[in-house]
Amino acid sequence: MSSEKSLAIVLRLVEFSETSVIATLFTEDFGKISALAKGARRPKGPFEAALDLLAVCRIVFIHKASDALDLLTEAKLERRFRAATRDLSHLYAGYYVAELLQVLTDEGDPHPRLFQAANQTIRELDDSAEIAPTILRFEMTALHELGHLPSLDQCVGCGGEVAKTGRIAFGQLAGGVLCGTCRSGHRQVVSVSAGVIKALQIFSDPSDAWRRTEVDKPLRGELRGVLNRYLANLMGRKPRMHRYLGVLGK
Repeated sequence: MSSEKSLAIVLRLVEFSETSVIATLFTEDFGKISALAKGARRPKGPFEAALDLLAVCRIVFIHKASDALDLLTEAKLERRFRAATRDLSHLYAGYYVAELLQVLTDEGDPHPRLFQAANQTIRELDDSAEIAPTILRFEMTALHELGHLPSLDQCVGCGGEVAKTGRIAFGQLAGGVLCGTCRSGHRQVVSVSAGVIKALQIFSDPSDAWRRTEVDKPLRGELRGVLNRYLANLMGRKPRMHRYLGVLGK
C-alpha cells in the first residue's frame, strides 16, 4: 500500500488508547478520512503536536482498501487555530465549521473548493473576522459545493421564475422557493421576505459581493431561522453549535 499526501483540517479527535487517537480529517485531495494516529498522545510523538482541533496540517497516510481505518504516519503543522485565546465566539464559530464538514460530507469524497473555503473561513475567524457574514458565506458555499444549495430563483415545483417581491414561499423539504400554484401540497413551507432570498443569493454568489453587503437588522433573525431549519433537515438534527452562536442572528 502506497502513502498518500495532502493538506488537511483536523475535525475531530477521539482517544483510542493511552498513546493513540483516531483523527477525522478533511483533506484537500481525498475528502474526509478517518485515520489511526499511533503515538499521537505521546509528549514527543511522531506528529509534533500537530493534531489539534481545526489545525491545518500536511499529512501522510496509508489508505486502507477495506473498511479499516487509514493509518496516519505523519502530520506537520501548517497553522494552529488560536481563536480560543481571544474570543470564545470565534472559537465556537470554528467548531461550527468543523461540525458542518463532519456531518455533511462523506468519507473519501473530495471537494477541493470546499476545502479551500473552509481553510479560508478558519483563517479569517482566527483573524477576528465578523462572525455572522463569515459563517453565512461558508454555509452557502458548503451547500453549493455539496449539491444542496436551495433554489432561489426558480420554483422547485414547476421550474418557473419566482418574483422576488413581497412574501415568498420557501419549501424546507422541497429545497427552495415555490410559486403560488405549487405551494399547496408541500410540507414545511414557510413564508419569507424577498430580502431574505436576495441575501441568500448574494452570499452564495462566487464573487466577493457578500463582503460589501450589510444584512438589515430586521432580516437577520428571519434569515437565520430559514437557514437553520434548512440545515437541520439536511443534517437530520439541529447543529449542536447553534446554541453557542446566538451572535449569528444579531
